[in-house]
Amino acid sequence: MEVGDRVGLSSPLARTLGLARAVSTFDDETELEFFEEPETRESSRRPRRRIRPGGGDGPRRPAPPPPGAVALARLAGLIALAIAVVVGLVFWVGSCQGKSKHDEYASYMASVRTIAQDSARTGAAFANALGAQNLSLTSLQAKLDLWSREQQEAYNEALRLRPPASLQSAHQEVLAALQLRAIGLAALSSSAAQASSKSSTDAAADLAKQAQLLTASDLVWTDLFHVPATETLRKAGVTGVIAPPSQFITNPEVFSANSFATVLDRLKATTSGGKVTGLHGSALVKTEAVAGGTVKQLSTSTPNTVDVSANLVFRVTFANSGNFPEVKVPVTLSVSVSGKVVTKKTQTVASIDSQHQQTVSFGNLDLPPSSFGANAHVHVAVGKVPGEKRLDNNSATYPVFFSLSTGG
Repeated sequence: MEVGDRVGLSSPLARTLGLARAVSTFDDETELEFFEEPETRESSRRPRRRIRPGGGDGPRRPAPPPPGAVALARLAGLIALAIAVVVGLVFWVGSCQGKSKHDEYASYMASVRTIAQDSARTGAAFANALGAQNLSLTSLQAKLDLWSREQQEAYNEALRLRPPASLQSAHQEVLAALQLRAIGLAALSSSAAQASSKSSTDAAADLAKQAQLLTASDLVWTDLFHVPATETLRKAGVTGVIAPPSQFITNPEVFSANSFATVLDRLKATTSGGKVTGLHGSALVKTEAVAGGTVKQLSTSTPNTVDVSANLVFRVTFANSGNFPEVKVPVTLSVSVSGKVVTKKTQTVASIDSQHQQTVSFGNLDLPPSSFGANAHVHVAVGKVPGEKRLDNNSATYPVFFSLSTGG
């Protein structure tokens, strides 16, 4: 119980105690208001230091952050996160754009490659046809018409492609090259149709002239598409993508006037049904054994001693005994010991003009040990050509004895 309660409020002592409490309360309230003043309010008095209970300074509690510091930190964190997200998006978009650009170039070049390879195969087929047996002017004309249509279809296919913007100009040269090939083959077909009514020399000159369009198509493809497209890919930083080549004529000599004249002489001897007319044939001239600089001509009647060394070569010479050029003539040489064939080789002569000779060499025979000191035979045969009727003069068998060369 307080003193005032015991003595009553009317007594002097009670009044004194009440006044003391009022003063104490006033001081406490005054001190609280002083420390809660805003920092912007100016004060002429030095703030009083509050005495902590127990005396002494003691450990001090960290000062609270100023107003708005937490919100500012949160805002800075959000800004940093936003920047990181934006940077990530920029790199992601750049990566996607780079991949998209690479895929666009790769897809276009893959489509062009298919067209380029098909067109080049047509050129190879044309060259092979000129050297084929049983080929007539009529069948050659039909093939040329077919190949011309194929090149026109390739042109139409290329026309449907959508190249990248930086390759628009180069793509026009792809179209130009294919168009030159289609036109050139059609012109060759027309010339072939008229060849039978002209001399071989005039017809061959006409064919060689039309073939220049095919040569031009290769120049257009290489110089105006392949080279610029390759440079464009390099500047664009596109790796792993290659501009495809396409060479229609691999051997210009095949399409020269002289070659066409030889082909026409042979084709004129073949009817549209593939039947070969006129005189055709081959005649074996001689067979020689060459070893260590020594040349020995073999005989069909007298056994010959042949020194075997690492550089032993048999040379077979034959002649085109017909009146027309021949192509793809096979020549075979075989060695038999005691009636058993121990080695056999065949070579093909691409072409041989009428009344001309050709020599074929056979080396690296790899003769087995049983060949030495035994009765052996070397047999040579020149293959039959279309229209050949006489076959008794295109083969021969030579008896030989193989011995080790003293010179190694």
